[in-house]
Amino acid sequence: MSSFPFACEKQPATGSRGMVVTNHPLGSAAGSELLLAGGNAVDAAVAALFALTVVEPMMVGVLGGGLMHLRLASGEHLVLDGLSTAPARASAAMYEPLAEALPDYQETAGRKNLVGPLAVAVPAALAAWCEALARYGTRSLAEVMAPAIRFAEEGFATTSYLRECVADTAGDLAQDKELAAMLLPGGEPIPAGTRLRRADYAASLRMIATEGPAALYRGRLGRALADFMRASGGLIDEQDLAVVRPITRAPIRTTYRGHEILGPPPPSSAGVHIAQMLAILEGFDIARLGFATPDGVHLLAEVLKIAFADRAVATADPAFVDVPVERLISRAYATQRRAAIAMDRAQDWQPGVALAESADTTHVTVADHDGNVVAATQTINGLFGARIAVPGTGLICNNYMYNFDPHPGRALSIAPGKRVFTSMAPMIALREGRLAFALGLPGALRIFGSAMQAMVNLIDHRMTPQQAVEAPRVWTQGHLLELEPAIPEATAAALAARGHRLARVPRVAGGMNAIAWAADGTMTGAACWRADGTPVAAAGGLARPGVRFSI
Repeated sequence: MSSFPFACEKQPATGSRGMVVTNHPLGSAAGSELLLAGGNAVDAAVAALFALTVVEPMMVGVLGGGLMHLRLASGEHLVLDGLSTAPARASAAMYEPLAEALPDYQETAGRKNLVGPLAVAVPAALAAWCEALARYGTRSLAEVMAPAIRFAEEGFATTSYLRECVADTAGDLAQDKELAAMLLPGGEPIPAGTRLRRADYAASLRMIATEGPAALYRGRLGRALADFMRASGGLIDEQDLAVVRPITRAPIRTTYRGHEILGPPPPSSAGVHIAQMLAILEGFDIARLGFATPDGVHLLAEVLKIAFADRAVATADPAFVDVPVERLISRAYATQRRAAIAMDRAQDWQPGVALAESADTTHVTVADHDGNVVAATQTINGLFGARIAVPGTGLICNNYMYNFDPHPGRALSIAPGKRVFTSMAPMIALREGRLAFALGLPGALRIFGSAMQAMVNLIDHRMTPQQAVEAPRVWTQGHLLELEPAIPEATAAALAARGHRLARVPRVAGGMNAIAWAADGTMTGAACWRADGTPVAAAGGLARPGVRFSI
């Protein structure tokens, strides 16, 4: 399939007994260890997530949050919402905004919503992982945490990707004694290939493995976090931690060219706005327009702008805001929006409805032979979160407060106990009731647009899973149209002529990973060049019953 203007850098993996794809080889190793030991997809996914907190400390941690989309062997789908919430003492006016428009709309005086103790929201990731394991897993918490504890105690080889992330944030990391000691030895970013041991964090993981999530929400780790917040000017206290509860939500469902698409509901943007964009795109012959052509990219840019115009007023915690989901994903609304698209020129879009995030995340896609699937996107929000660690624990704090609108009086403004909104897109698609593919990625605001493009790649352009995750992406929310390097220059010139303001960028969003199913149930796992992603497949199986060996 050489007609596409790019070449894949990685190879997929194919198996029949299970698949684990994460954004780090050791995350995939931890998950596959559980699968090969007889665990199910939930066991493997939770093992992978704990392992990633060790080896991807810039992306994910037990003090973070996220979404876990589960498809059970019974065919049931659910989304376990473990997103962080604003502390009880938070308020809509707690920051001083510096701008009223893009691109600096989220910025505040002193970067207090981005770095430091006031940027930390109440973490729910650990509660969600433990609940998923208790309800749907088959192994104990101690069993699934064993690989992570081993990596933390014995150490792991750092990658160039980790070193680059440290270099990008070195100025802030240097201000935190514990993070500086771990990541900036001698004042320089930790070299790739260094064996990094995390003894304090290993001890914290052992405590969680023994005491369960209570270690954080009612125990010693929680007291350490609350004491640190009090001493440094943060807002989280023991009561905030004691009331943390994951929420089980029904996914958003839509159809697209014979596929049923399922994704997370509000406070995630993904399910609603991916459904909205696909409904608009279904009225065009995307395959005929071609991949990375002027018409094809122009159309993607326009539907992205439409989605972001509506997202600004229609994505929020449904406990606080009545989100018009049915209107946004309806075919009638798609027809209305589609009719206003002009193929010969770029437009500015306003919201079509009215009401009465972080660049650094990780994603895990896991499937077992029985039909259980987990697509989980988890984060501490920005690179290394708030760039502070709880002394003596190895726990890195999130900076999820950055996801709220720092301006009072808006749908996404801060309120005590309010869940952060997110662009996370752990997506699963079915065809004729059978699994077709599951995917997700990190990348903040750029996540759901990138997930939508991957689905279009798979369904309309008939790409392989590897091609679909590695294909060049585009992104805009109306300010600039970002193009990855592999988008042809002729396409860029034609887009500029239509009025798009262009920016060439090294990458749009982060490392996507996916699993796709063939008609015979064989799974193909793929991970892209934008992260250290690695698919691990299981095939073969146990001996045929009744087989005996004799000398």
